[in-house]
Amino acid sequence: MGIFAKIKSALKKTKDAIAYRLNKLFTGGVLDDEFYDELETILLSADIGSETTENILDELKKAVDKKHITDAEKVRDELKAIMRGILDFELPEENYPLVILVAGVNGVGKTTSIGKLAHNYKKNGKSVTIVAADTFRAAAADQLTVWAERAGVRIVRQNEGADAAAVVYDALQSAKSKGTEVTIIDTAGRLHNKVNLMEELKKIDRIIDREFPEAMRLNYIVLDATTGQNALSQVDLFNEAIDIDGIILTKLDGTAKGGVVLAIAGVEEVPVVYIGVGEGIDDLEPFDVDEFVKEIVDEK
Repeated sequence: MGIFAKIKSALKKTKDAIAYRLNKLFTGGVLDDEFYDELETILLSADIGSETTENILDELKKAVDKKHITDAEKVRDELKAIMRGILDFELPEENYPLVILVAGVNGVGKTTSIGKLAHNYKKNGKSVTIVAADTFRAAAADQLTVWAERAGVRIVRQNEGADAAAVVYDALQSAKSKGTEVTIIDTAGRLHNKVNLMEELKKIDRIIDREFPEAMRLNYIVLDATTGQNALSQVDLFNEAIDIDGIILTKLDGTAKGGVVLAIAGVEEVPVVYIGVGEGIDDLEPFDVDEFVKEIVDEK
């Protein structure tokens, strides 16, 4: 299955939930208060969120007035343009060595996402090391080892209960000595009441800066699309500890509320960089703004 087919499949539930309603609204609709009320209801039902929905509607009304649009069908193109504007971040060009710190609460698919991400880099010819710095959760390193083996990449791990910062320190020294191009660091699934673990995350972040200053840094958070608006509070939480550069959104194929992508980008101003589109090792794809917008707004 090609990349666009995977994205189409992942967004099927969201599209099925709102595309028919949008098409009905845009086909022969009258641009009155009732039109905008119905559009608001549809956007909210896709979990775009009240703040982002309000901003979209405000921009849409301004565009309609400015361009003197009277045909409801033409509003579709304006809506797509506004959505693309929310989602279209300028991502930095990656250079190597690259260190990616991956955070996220337990159960969001963090371990599998790291394995898939490592596979993507390995497939593109990069040398990759995974660092098992989630020493808090039983069997976390074992699960990560399975994915490292599947991806055919090296893993650095220690025993459960080891000092996570020490694991990262040792792994970075090893990565530098071996000339590793991509180092991906797993961290414990931190919850809001695990203050010590959040402090540990800050410590790991400082160690990377101190020990590997020549490396490009990216901090990713893994979010579960099925949690909807709760994902926003998770971004807030982790941003207090580290500066989040991007989001890996998993389980998009398991929800009809894929509009949460817009809510996250609109409120948190953090780009979605990868989306999980299935269970296979090849099922982590770079987020494509145009394909996403097309799939949730267009009829076909």
